[in-house]
Formats: sequence, C-alpha cells, structure tokens
Amino acid sequence: MTGILIVTHAQLGDTLIETLEFILGKSQDHLQAISIDIHQDPDNLRKKVKNGIKKVRTEDGGILILTDMFGGTPSNLSYAFLEEGVVEVISGVNLPMLMRAVSVRDKMPMDKLAASLVEHGKKSISLASDILKGTKRS
Repeated sequence: MTGILIVTHAQLGDTLIETLEFILGKSQDHLQAISIDIHQDPDNLRKKVKNGIKKVRTEDGGILILTDMFGGTPSNLSYAFLEEGVVEVISGVNLPMLMRAVSVRDKMPMDKLAASLVEHGKKSISLASDILKGTKRS
C-alpha cells in the first residue's frame, strides 16, 4: 500500500483528511497531513516533512506526497524528498483526488497511482454553467 502525506499551507491537509473520513466514515491508515507555516524555520519544516514520510511509510509501497500548489513552500520543501520509485510529489491536491488515492492505493503500484491521480484530479474540475448547458470543456 502506498503511504500518503499531504503537505499544505495552514491546516488545509488536516481539513481534507477530516472531510475524507467524514465521507468515507472511517479513519485511514498511512495517511497524514503536515501543516506548513511559512514563517517557521525552513530546517524545522524539512524535519516535519521527513518525520511525516516516516509515519506514512509502509513495507510494500512507496510514498505519495500531495501538496496544495506548485511553487509554494509546501511543494518546494517536498521536492527535496523526491526519489524515483519511492517518493513522488503531486501538486494541486483536491478532495476527489484524495478520495481516489485512498480507494485504490492498494490496488496499483505508486507510479501508476500517481499518473491516475493527476488525470482524476484534472477531470474533477468542472465549470457548472458548461455542465448545465450540456457542454464540457476538456
């Protein structure tokens, strides 16, 4: 199973997990959020991410780090832990992406999981007026 670490500004990751567990009705193993305060010491922030990785690690899977936005401090900190086949980072986490991640992470290897989550995350974004008109932008 792939471990999932959500690294975001403020408590966004905690809120995503809380919402996920509200919808699914159960607590999730090997899933944790790290809240980043950009006013904290960067070395301490890196240690928080490193400790989070240790907590979500499993014996048989990699680690997927989901961050809130590309180029932000949470993403920039997380990129330091990239390790091909072991740790992957996806920026732009959203609730549908997280729901899919926890639902299928034990059914596919991390590289395929990461690729499917990027596509799923993109497809989960909709413009309501296009849906109501019967048109959908790609």
